[in-house]
Amino acid sequence: MPEQSLTTLHLKRQGGVLWVSIDVPPVNLMTAQLLLDLDAVAASAENDPDLHVIVVQSANPEFFMAHGDLTFVENPETYAALPIAEETLVGTGPMMRLHERWRRLPQTTIAKVAGLARGGGPEMISSLDLRFAALETAAFGQFETLTGIVPGAGATAHLPRLVGRARALEIVLTGGLIDAATAERWGWVNRALPAAELDAYVDWVALTIANLPEGVRVAATKAIDAADGPLEDALRAEDRYLGETFTPASGELAKAALAAGAHTREVELNLEEVLRANLARNS
Repeated sequence: MPEQSLTTLHLKRQGGVLWVSIDVPPVNLMTAQLLLDLDAVAASAENDPDLHVIVVQSANPEFFMAHGDLTFVENPETYAALPIAEETLVGTGPMMRLHERWRRLPQTTIAKVAGLARGGGPEMISSLDLRFAALETAAFGQFETLTGIVPGAGATAHLPRLVGRARALEIVLTGGLIDAATAERWGWVNRALPAAELDAYVDWVALTIANLPEGVRVAATKAIDAADGPLEDALRAEDRYLGETFTPASGELAKAALAAGAHTREVELNLEEVLRANLARNS
């Protein structure tokens, strides 16, 4: 997608990874234009087989996303009519439909949060696959009940699955900010890292996933998603996807690991780095 067509986002691509930076001064409100730009990125990504990972971040170190544009209440018809309306998407509001579109993307989606995320911000984050936050500065909040409504873009659906019912009720009913350390402990984010380490770690995660052998990322994701169903069905899914990925190429990687010293004490103490080196040589 040509970046010049976007006014609220900056894009950077490296191989199979796309970094999407939100930039809506001064506080990154989720404006109508931001909704449309994020929808355009998703539409482009849906049909891009060479794109494997998308990282959503902010150009503003203080705000990932402040919240939705509150002026929407002055003209709800215009807001509801925003063209994010695929019939297959759930929701009457464009923000929920947008988040659903991102949730369904074939890529692995990652949120990198350095600042505040309220309202639609954490709702979008919760619809992505992975979430990482700056320990000192990131915070998350669903303040909608303080304005007399319930969240409307996915919070009440996603939060109980991530943090459990009681904590979801605390988040939604109090409307308070949850700091990054608590969000990590509750399961809202994968990790809360020192701010100075956040960029490098998320870049490493994104590039590691993007450079996995062909088919492995998708198969592993489908196998993990199958765990939402009955246990026996999940085990059958894992067995099926193992069969799909157990190829001559994966056999060669196992042989390379043995040739590099796998099964020896010295290599087994640092096996992951040896395996990553093998992948890099064979990519």
